Amino acid sequence: MVQDEQWATDLAAIEEQALQALAKISDESDLQAWRTLHLGRSSAVMQTFTRLGQAPKEQRPALGQAANRVKQALESALALREQALGQAELERSLSSERLDVTLPGRQPHLGRLHIATQTLREIYRVFAEMGFQVYRSREVETDAFNFELLNIPAYHPARDMWDTFHTTTPGVVLRTHTSPGQIHAMREFAPEPVRVILPGMCYRYEQSSVRHEIQFNQVEVLAVGRGITFGDLKGTLQEFARRLFGQNVRTRLRPSYFPFTEPSAEMDVECFVCGGAGCQICKGSGWLEILGCGMVHPLVLQNGGYDPAVYSGFAAGMGPERMTILRYRIEDIRNFWGNDVRFLEQF
Repeated sequence: MVQDEQWATDLAAIEEQALQALAKISDESDLQAWRTLHLGRSSAVMQTFTRLGQAPKEQRPALGQAANRVKQALESALALREQALGQAELERSLSSERLDVTLPGRQPHLGRLHIATQTLREIYRVFAEMGFQVYRSREVETDAFNFELLNIPAYHPARDMWDTFHTTTPGVVLRTHTSPGQIHAMREFAPEPVRVILPGMCYRYEQSSVRHEIQFNQVEVLAVGRGITFGDLKGTLQEFARRLFGQNVRTRLRPSYFPFTEPSAEMDVECFVCGGAGCQICKGSGWLEILGCGMVHPLVLQNGGYDPAVYSGFAAGMGPERMTILRYRIEDIRNFWGNDVRFLEQF
């Protein structure tokens, strides 16, 4: 009985000492240290449970109950103290870290259209206003559609103008230009008149540089019908340039050569930077090339399903990235596909 009373006295002292220490705690770190000291495995109250085996058998239940009561009392006191400290921290935060609800909110960063897409959509808009519709064609082409049907047979030296990506399947290539879409469109609409633009990605096996890239967008223009003349070609492209670059822009056509058009030409617009006086951008000429064009070659018309004795047409091909480079004075075409946010955010 004496041992029982001594253990009860010890437990009461342990409880009182722990509660006094708990009352003095004012921050979370001290609270965690108190938990370890008074409720950890090496604490006095937990050691009581390990010493129960030393007590007489008939006294063990009472001693265990007494130790359990002290342990539960300390745990309850700890929970209350944690709650009190949390409430005090909340009140301190509310009083010292005030939120000014009148301040303007932070503007979220929204995504924007890629500059190449912006230029493409401008081109779509202009040609849509002139009655052209968008026609999509495939990026993987046969040699026949990419060259043969466009009056570029295998022996033709003009094939050197296009550095071609060949696939592992013989006769299948990545298209080097959007012109193969002319044949697809004509064969779908013949013998009805056709007026379409054919946008898409093209691929050429070239050394990347500030002016050349292995992939680029291109927009093909095609109009086929009865009585279409070179004057219609010139008028259409002049109107396109005015709507895209401004009503006062000056244009000119220069003779050129493309196997799938005859006659062929290239179109220039007056330099946006110097106004035609001559500068570094236009290399002193006062003009900037924007596209190639011409009357659809009779053989190409025939391959598309039209009788060249009855029908005629014109075609043009332009590079949206090139136009963007000229309009915004971009120095490196590789910036379009580099995904550098510092470049893209400018547009």
